[in-house]
Amino acid sequence: MTLKLQMLGTGGAFSKSFFNNNALIFDENFTLLVDCGVTASMALHALGRSFGSVDAVLITHIHADHVGGLEELAFSMKIQYNRKIPLYIADSLVKPLWENTLSGGLYQDGAITSLNDVFDVHPLQPGTAVDLSPGISAELIKTQHIPGKDSYSIYFNNRVFYSADMTFDPELLHQLVNERGCEVILHECQLEGVGMVHTTLEELRSLPEYIQKRIYLMHYDDEIKRYEGRTDAMHILEQQRIYEL
Repeated sequence: MTLKLQMLGTGGAFSKSFFNNNALIFDENFTLLVDCGVTASMALHALGRSFGSVDAVLITHIHADHVGGLEELAFSMKIQYNRKIPLYIADSLVKPLWENTLSGGLYQDGAITSLNDVFDVHPLQPGTAVDLSPGISAELIKTQHIPGKDSYSIYFNNRVFYSADMTFDPELLHQLVNERGCEVILHECQLEGVGMVHTTLEELRSLPEYIQKRIYLMHYDDEIKRYEGRTDAMHILEQQRIYEL
């Protein structure tokens, strides 16, 4: 089945011209929100949508540009829509998401004392594909980002790789393409500087052309316009545009 992708935003954590790098993945009757950053509700509003149009959310890691909108999502679902939205998240992130990120705002004595009180929590194990809908399966792949903090990228339908924030891992990209038949790579990209916790454009340009042709760049900074025509065989994702994968 052909998936559709619509980036709510394509900006890095410090971008002011783009929304947070969050996405909608669609099959025919299901809408998955991939990450829910601070700007998620504003980005949905710009499209004439709301949290009520989302069927489930999948989280890659717990930085604010990826989870900063979950408090609003939880309260919106509880108060406006009277339902718990499914939350797909790595088992290792369930506790820190609640204790380190959401409990301060969501906790209500006797009413909201855990993630399970506001979300239908589905802990995921890396390396195991799970069907999220009839047309969407997802496998978490642990990738390196910040030392000491777990972060996971996603392999959709055994053919589309969606990177979370990650340091350059050419071995993984070669394996996905050459051994697992990956057709599309949606990859975060730091335009300038040394890649301490992100993958740089220069690092991605070191990949062979047949891999580059599969790559769509996202999570970039506000200077992306200056790089049009300078990304070799790689494409630049546009926020709000709908792509068929």
